[in-house]
Amino acid sequence: MQWFVVHTKPRQEQRALENLQRQGFAAWLPMLSVEKFRRGRLEKVVEPMFSRYLFIRLDMEHTNWTPIRSTLGVSRLVSFGNRPAPMSDDLIQALRNMPERAPEKLLQPGQAVRVIDGPLKGLEAVYQQADGELRAMVLVAAWGECASAVTG
Repeated sequence: MQWFVVHTKPRQEQRALENLQRQGFAAWLPMLSVEKFRRGRLEKVVEPMFSRYLFIRLDMEHTNWTPIRSTLGVSRLVSFGNRPAPMSDDLIQALRNMPERAPEKLLQPGQAVRVIDGPLKGLEAVYQQADGELRAMVLVAAWGECASAVTG
């Protein structure tokens, strides 16, 4: 069994998650609590940590994964070439262990960050802002490096 990434249709992460789970797939959608201004008031909102992405655990040799593509809310299974790209179990565990609070409370835009522990130890980046699309781009970049380390 390995973890893979599902790319969802815009703002349909929860719908995709529910439909995948209804079909018997082990799927996980990490959520994050953030503060946003809505109608002139600051409100706490829970939203997907990575906009348009969720994770699914599959046995690629013994699981019929073709129904994933036609699942309501799903756009595609993220792949490199024709093969779905596996995620590191260590990376998934690190994501599961992250606090469910907004990163803007911890970091300021433009601040340099370096991962000091875990599977991404040594990775350096610059924090831009708390935004689901940007978090997704950071995930894909980090995931691409992990995938190339696994395949290379």
